[in-house]
Amino acid sequence: MTRLSETFPLPLGHDFKQRAYRWASQFEVVCYLDSNGYQGVVGSEHDCLLAVGVASQLLQKTEPGAFDALKKFVDEHQDWLFGYLTYDLKNDVEPRLSSKNHDGIGFPALHFFQPEVVIAIAPQCVTIHSLGELPKILFKKINNSQPTERVDLIRNPFVIPVGDLIRNQIPRADYLETIQAIRQHIRRGDIYEMNFCQEFFAEDCQIEAPAVFQKLNSFGKAPFSAYYRLADHYLLCASPERFLKKTGNRLISQPIKGTRRRGLTTVEDAALRQQLYLSPKDRSENVMIVDLVRNDLARSCRAGSVRVDELYGIYQFEQVFQMISTVSGELLPGVHSVDAIRRAFPMGSMTGAPKLRSMELIEQYEQTKRGLYSGAVGYFTPQGDFDFNVVIRSILYNAADRYLSFQAGGAIVFDSEPESEYEESLLKAQGMFKVLS
Repeated sequence: MTRLSETFPLPLGHDFKQRAYRWASQFEVVCYLDSNGYQGVVGSEHDCLLAVGVASQLLQKTEPGAFDALKKFVDEHQDWLFGYLTYDLKNDVEPRLSSKNHDGIGFPALHFFQPEVVIAIAPQCVTIHSLGELPKILFKKINNSQPTERVDLIRNPFVIPVGDLIRNQIPRADYLETIQAIRQHIRRGDIYEMNFCQEFFAEDCQIEAPAVFQKLNSFGKAPFSAYYRLADHYLLCASPERFLKKTGNRLISQPIKGTRRRGLTTVEDAALRQQLYLSPKDRSENVMIVDLVRNDLARSCRAGSVRVDELYGIYQFEQVFQMISTVSGELLPGVHSVDAIRRAFPMGSMTGAPKLRSMELIEQYEQTKRGLYSGAVGYFTPQGDFDFNVVIRSILYNAADRYLSFQAGGAIVFDSEPESEYEESLLKAQGMFKVLS
């Protein structure tokens, strides 16, 4: 089956991206990736990528054998492939690990699909890659689409209000006690750092997921935002973090550790930015994860090629400042793209150091199975390149069970203060609370 491609010019300010999103929302399998105008080292060469329709797909309900199945799927198709990796694929990477905590969402462990249509949107042009309908017919159909009441409910995207239904899985007092317990593991030398998260959830709720994502995306404007639908399962993601990208033989990872809120004035903004840059605790957290990522990339890269391109970079987003470091390396000849992902998965920023022991303690102390949260969403190109985000700042929704969930947390080190860690988790959850209120 031949994929037909054609590029069409767009007038400056044209709303084709929104028209394409509205058109895509009718499909049962959708992946919409929005960089929100971010370019360069933090961002994508595409302003937006959209994939709809299923020519073929890989669906793994459980973790064992998932990466081998993905490797085979990539080799068989050598085409655009979009999909996700749940955090719990750690159990495929390290068989001694398991995931037995409560799971209210129930995303399958892994899903990838070969789309019937891929749309790559830039500010002044759009390229449509189609396996079926002619690109020019699709372009006309999308361009002529009109807003529908179902997906343009930005002001009221809730069939039943959600804000008052949200509860946290871990009571505040228990959260503070858990931070102290993790600090004792650090004191004993079990770990140096551990990412600890809590779930906020609502039961028996009903939302218009496409509209809630539009609201979340307009609020956060994050460079790795994603809307993913797999039948009744939805991911609404406003992530600022890249997990792993491959371009040619170059791998790049950009872990985030360190967060501050934005100021109310330019003076306060500058002070908070400087405070984050100079914070010994945030620098310590960041450099530990950078070392972990360097080790992960070294498993797939030429000896001596792994380097830290930027350390302690401070990046400004709509609601927060983030400390982001950039690590890159030259991929060894013969290393499969999926193996490079497997060797770095899950991302160090969402586990801790040492990685294996941290993941064991995460399973012990957290109350909820992470599932797609702190996993990754992204794509493979026909040339074998790829780009995947880290699923954070995200709402997960199971429409069949009417269960909504989002998680937030942070890195715990020995000098972590429990109260401050709890407040940081609320800061990271702030966007979801605001969108759902």
